[in-house]
Amino acid sequence: MAASDIGVPAPWMPGEIHADVIAGVAVLAAAYLWAWRRRGIPVSPSHAGCFTAGLVVILVALNGPLHDLSDRYLFSAHMVQHLLLTLVLPPLLLAGLPSWLADDLIRLAGRSRPSALIVACVTRPLPAFALYAVALIGWHLPGPYGAALGSHAWHVIEHLTLIATSTLAWWPVLSPSTLAPPLPYGAQILYLFVFGMPMTVVAAMITAAEEVLYPFYALAPRVTALTALEDQRLGGIVMWVPAGLIPLVAFTIVFFRWVAAEAEPSGEGEDAVR
Repeated sequence: MAASDIGVPAPWMPGEIHADVIAGVAVLAAAYLWAWRRRGIPVSPSHAGCFTAGLVVILVALNGPLHDLSDRYLFSAHMVQHLLLTLVLPPLLLAGLPSWLADDLIRLAGRSRPSALIVACVTRPLPAFALYAVALIGWHLPGPYGAALGSHAWHVIEHLTLIATSTLAWWPVLSPSTLAPPLPYGAQILYLFVFGMPMTVVAAMITAAEEVLYPFYALAPRVTALTALEDQRLGGIVMWVPAGLIPLVAFTIVFFRWVAAEAEPSGEGEDAVR
C-alpha cells in the first residue's frame, strides 16, 4: 500500500488475488507431480494430501481477505498470516515429501562441495534454530517490519525468509530425508522444548508494549472497534498462544512415537514407525 493511502478511509475489499502467488503455487504443484512421474511410481495419497494442504495454506495466507487485512489494516491479521507461514505451512510441506524426494532435493542443493557443507550445516538443530530465531525476531523489529510494509519487494523477501528458516527449524523433527535425518526421539523432545521460544519472545515484546510499535497500523483506517494498540496486543496474543500449543502438539506426537518405537521388537528401532 502506498504511503499516501495510509489513514484514508477505504471501502472493505473482498480480497485481492495475486497472480504471482498463484503462479508460484502452480509451479510448485507441477514440479511435485513431475518428480513423482520422473520416478515412475504412483503418487502417494498421504504425501500428496499433505503437500496440497500446504499449497492451500499459501493461497489462503497470501491472497484474499487475510492478505488484504494484514497488508492494509490490522496487525493481528498479519500475525495470523505469519503463524500460517511458520507453524502450519512447513510441517505440511515436509510431511508431503517422500524420503526419496527429500534426498533428491538435498543432492540438488549440495551439488558442489561448498553448497553441500552449507546444506549439512543448516539442517542441523543449532544452526537451523538460530537462523529461524534471528529471522523471526529480526523481521518483527519495528524497522525491518516497517520496511516490509512499505515495499512489496521487501515484503516478499520477508515472507520467503520466514518460510525458509521455519522449514529449517522444523527439519530436526520432521525431516523425511535419509541424508539429513531427524534427531532421535529423545533429542526431538528436548528440541521442541525450546522451539517456541523465539515466537514467545516476539509475542511478549509486542503484547507488553505501552505504545504502538508500528506506525503504519496507527495510521491505517480502523475496520474494527479495536484501537491500533489493542489490535497490536491482540496480535501479540495471537502469536503467544499458538507458539506454545503447536510445539506442545508436536511434543505429544513425538512422545507417543518414541513409546511405540521402544515397544517395537529389537532391531526395528525408530525407522519402523516413521
